Amino acid sequence: MKRIGIVCYPTFGGSGIVATELGKSLSEKDYFIHFISYEKPVRLGSLKQNFSFHEVKIPSYPLFHYPPYELALTAKIVEVVKKNKLDLLHVHYAIPHAYAAVNAKKILKSIGISIPIVTTLHGTDITLVGKSPYILSAVNYAINESDSITAVSNYLKKETLKNFDIKKEISVIPNFVDFNFHNLKDWVPKKLNKKKIITHISNFRPVKKCLDVIHIFRKVNKEIDCFLFMVGDGPDLEKCKDLVNKYKLSEKVNFVGKSKEISDILSKTDLFLLPSEKESFGLVALEAMMFSTPVITTKGSGVSDLIHHNKNGFCCPLGDTDKMSKDCIKLLTNNNLYSSFSQSAYERAKEFSVEKILPQYEKIYLGY
Repeated sequence: MKRIGIVCYPTFGGSGIVATELGKSLSEKDYFIHFISYEKPVRLGSLKQNFSFHEVKIPSYPLFHYPPYELALTAKIVEVVKKNKLDLLHVHYAIPHAYAAVNAKKILKSIGISIPIVTTLHGTDITLVGKSPYILSAVNYAINESDSITAVSNYLKKETLKNFDIKKEISVIPNFVDFNFHNLKDWVPKKLNKKKIITHISNFRPVKKCLDVIHIFRKVNKEIDCFLFMVGDGPDLEKCKDLVNKYKLSEKVNFVGKSKEISDILSKTDLFLLPSEKESFGLVALEAMMFSTPVITTKGSGVSDLIHHNKNGFCCPLGDTDKMSKDCIKLLTNNNLYSSFSQSAYERAKEFSVEKILPQYEKIYLGY
């Protein structure tokens, strides 16, 4: 049985979700998975026989203006590798996970223990945070010192090669969804709700263009009786609430907050809105498509690789809320068109099932 350490963020974001679901799927095969993070991952559920969780505890000391999480993580990785005789580390997100893993590897080497590192790049570690001149050299070093590098989309691979001096091959392994877990083995025709439901799920950062969601919904709501679910939390949440109040839409918009009931929400959703400035992959769009929900998004980033324009969704120019609202209305008022898009969304999502993606990671693992 191969013993793998997975280092990830425990949160609702795409990287944490994919890392957790990957580990859970591997644990159902011939692997024992050790999750390492500062909190138990939200998707982990109850601990089972073939995986365990190791909490990184951060020391508090008046001298430290900022808690030294990276040092604590490095020490925890060393401890878990030694104690559990791990065969491989799979770290998700370059900052600080790859950097901490590389340092842990050097410490372990000094005591005669060798362990390979697979680093998966997910998005803002490359497209936003990692490009900062304050940490760029450290990120570059951590990626190059990894034994294998993967990225979740061709878009992200291109961005990585453009912004960093990478000396190694980057394999593209996309994100995935588990149809069996949601009991979605076969496509079932999805009928539009009488009162249409539009959904947006994100971390409400400016890059997600959440305010555009409100503008789009306002225009759609003038033509169609509909509701909007805004799921998540983040910096632009209050601005979104203020805009909803300004447009007197409070009875039509439900701010759900962070939710573990994403499946239930998406199963009731007619249309998914993701007008982001950038998406390295767009896992939440893939999850919506798994529930046969068409997606309206923007051109040019990773999510446009997922959406086939005018087939399972629409890819619109960034910030063009008029075009997006017209496309919403087009889909929500044409049952035949909607049914076609809905089925195409499901079939496209099938191409990213865990059964198809998991072997690609296993192939990398088997090289060590």
